[in-house]
Amino acid sequence: MTARPILKWAGGKGQLLERLSAYFPKALSDGTIKEYFEPFLGGGAMFFHLMQKFPIRSAYLMDANEELIVLYSAVQKDVEPLLSTLTQMEKDYLKLGEAKRKERYLRVRNTLNESRAGMDFKRYSSAWVERASQIIFLNKTCYNGLFRVNRDGGFNVPFGKYARPTIADAGNLRAAAALLAKARIRLGDFGDLQRLDSAKGIIKPGSFIYYDPPYRPLSRTSSFNSYSRLAFGDDEQKRLAGMFSALDRRGVFQMLSNSDPKNSDPKDDFFEDAYAAYRSTFYRVPATRSINSNPARRGRINEIVITNYRS
Repeated sequence: MTARPILKWAGGKGQLLERLSAYFPKALSDGTIKEYFEPFLGGGAMFFHLMQKFPIRSAYLMDANEELIVLYSAVQKDVEPLLSTLTQMEKDYLKLGEAKRKERYLRVRNTLNESRAGMDFKRYSSAWVERASQIIFLNKTCYNGLFRVNRDGGFNVPFGKYARPTIADAGNLRAAAALLAKARIRLGDFGDLQRLDSAKGIIKPGSFIYYDPPYRPLSRTSSFNSYSRLAFGDDEQKRLAGMFSALDRRGVFQMLSNSDPKNSDPKDDFFEDAYAAYRSTFYRVPATRSINSNPARRGRINEIVITNYRS
């Protein structure tokens, strides 16, 4: 079975994979690339795609969102206990009427948020399996399938009215677990990856890194960075550009995508300036945004793709 992303994820690259594949390095196709790094894992669409299409031996996955690390680690290490819990949750949920479903949803959401302060997000335990089941349950039953947290890290998406949500997707979770068995999963941001590499040299020449950082807002009032409690502003975007440049000098294949500021301001050259050395491999790719709460603001826009190689 082909593994798909486990969560519905705002900004996920599932719909863009076909277009983005035109910009992959040729070294993926010829089997030269054996190691893959993704410091902004998010929904994992790129990871699942690459690991099933190309002969990559190992992956190094990171995200600053603790809940994602809990989820992927539980799927990797304990997919059967996780499935058992999810199967029972789905069975119980589908027997309820709408009012009771909402009550169940809010109870799980409150449990997830109230237990956050006592969670050890650095050491794996059976508590991660229970928490992963809650994350999946909420993602499959919340409004519009979003993953959104407040400044304190609390999940705050309202209840969604789905007739028969699939909460325990056994085939997909087992397929995802098989791929995640090839990965090292770590809590942290791209800066932590850079520091770890500086200390241990884990990123070798010929490796491939895909960066999918939080979107730079299309305007000052339109931001969808709310899948993490950690801010990611222009200073972080510039630090990431510095890392991109430093690893380029070491022969690492790199690809980055982000929102295109010119969708809202034709004079905004933020990324052209930050990645001035890569203007010959700076591309605009048609995309579709579907997460705006206002349907009139959903539709076709451009995203940018920057590489340090010619595809």
